[in-house]
Amino acid sequence: MTTIVAVQYKDKVVIGADSLVTSSRKFNHPKMIKISERNNYLIAGAGEVAACDIAQHIWEPPTPTVNDKKDLYHFMIATVIPSLKKAFKDNDYKWEKDGDEETKFAFLISLEGEVFDISDDFAVCLDSAGFYGVGSGSSLAIGALRTGASLEDALKIAADIDPYTAAPFIFHEQLKKKKAAPKTV
Repeated sequence: MTTIVAVQYKDKVVIGADSLVTSSRKFNHPKMIKISERNNYLIAGAGEVAACDIAQHIWEPPTPTVNDKKDLYHFMIATVIPSLKKAFKDNDYKWEKDGDEETKFAFLISLEGEVFDISDDFAVCLDSAGFYGVGSGSSLAIGALRTGASLEDALKIAADIDPYTAAPFIFHEQLKKKKAAPKTV
């Protein structure tokens, strides 16, 4: 019950989110954030508050080595996801679904200026169009982005239609790290 969208550009990622948190009721407080900065990561979470709290406030994301940075997609699958699962286990969060249960959580995680869509089955996905979204209003915002709306306007459109999305909107930008040019001798 939220709207978080990200746009992947050639040189950066920009993530925008609404500020309404819903659980048993609606909450709006500046300490309840949907996008957090942790080390070299931007972590944006939607879904169960417990999962978002662990990922955004307790989990210590792994730092990629120079070699890991050559293939961040592989690093996310092989290192980041097992680390996140361990944090959930260590904090007694049960992520397995029972039957037809709804989505428990979804994250947009940016590392080194590249965004990754993480679902509650821990699948890591990429979108060649560069539009990502999680939460109840995300499909509305992505549709607006695809028609040429700005990120802010896309969130406003989602808020106009989705009752679980509301301003103010928060934006974070993460630049891609430039790879060092090879030295010549």
